[in-house]
Amino acid sequence: MKNVKLTLEYDGTNYAGWQKQNNALTVEGELLKAIKRVTGEDVKTIGCSRTDSGVHAENYIVNFYTESTIPGEKFMFPLNNALPKDICITNSEEVDLEFHARYYTKQKTYCYTILNKEEPSVLYRNYSYRVREKLDLEAMKKACTYFLGTHDFEAFKTQGSSTTSSIRTLYDVHIENQGDMIKIYATGDGFLYNMVRIMVGLLIEIGRGKKNPEIVLKAIESKNRTYTKKVAPPQGLILKKVFY
Repeated sequence: MKNVKLTLEYDGTNYAGWQKQNNALTVEGELLKAIKRVTGEDVKTIGCSRTDSGVHAENYIVNFYTESTIPGEKFMFPLNNALPKDICITNSEEVDLEFHARYYTKQKTYCYTILNKEEPSVLYRNYSYRVREKLDLEAMKKACTYFLGTHDFEAFKTQGSSTTSSIRTLYDVHIENQGDMIKIYATGDGFLYNMVRIMVGLLIEIGRGKKNPEIVLKAIESKNRTYTKKVAPPQGLILKKVFY
C-alpha cells in the first residue's frame, strides 16, 4: 500500500466542480476513471478543497491509496494519457501514509481576474469576469486591508457550506493590475463556500462607487448577507497554490 500525492492543473469550464456527482461531469470523476484505467483499482481520492462549477485550479492537491507497483513519481505519465486535455497532472510522488490532502493544508491562495474594459474578450471569456465600468482601484485596495486578520466571515458564505465555524484568518488580500486586467489575490488558512467570490462581488461594488471601502467592516460585523448580496461569477476564480 502506498499513498500517492498528485498536483493537478485544470480548466473548470466544462465541469460541475471538483467533487464527484452521479449525474454531472466533474474533475474528481474524470480522475477516478483515469486511475481505474491505469491501476484497475476503485480508489478514493482526497482533494484539498471543493471548487465550484466553472472554477479553475493551477495547483490542486489530491492523494489516494493504491496497491499498484507503479512508482509514485511515475503516475503522472499514464494518468495524463488517460485524462481529458483540460485536466493535467503536473507532479506525482509517494508520500507518508499519514498525509491527507485536506487536513494537512495550512494555507491556500486564490486569484480572481477581472477584465475591466468595454469590449469583450474571446480569449479570456472563460478565465475572467468583464466589468465594463472603470473601477476605482484605490478604493478597492483600501477595502482589501479590512479583510486581513482573524474574523467571523459568516457574511461571506452562501448556503451549502458544511463547515461548523465561519472564523477564518486572511494573511494577504491585495490587487495587482496591468492595463485592463485586474487580479485580486487572497491567502488564508481556509475559505468558506463561495467566500472569495462574495469578497470580489463586494469589492466590485466598491470599485463602481456604489459602496465605500468601510462597508467591509460593516459586513463582517453584521454576520449576515445584508451587505454582501453580490457573488462574482465562477470563471474568474482560480486556486493558485496550496501550502502544507
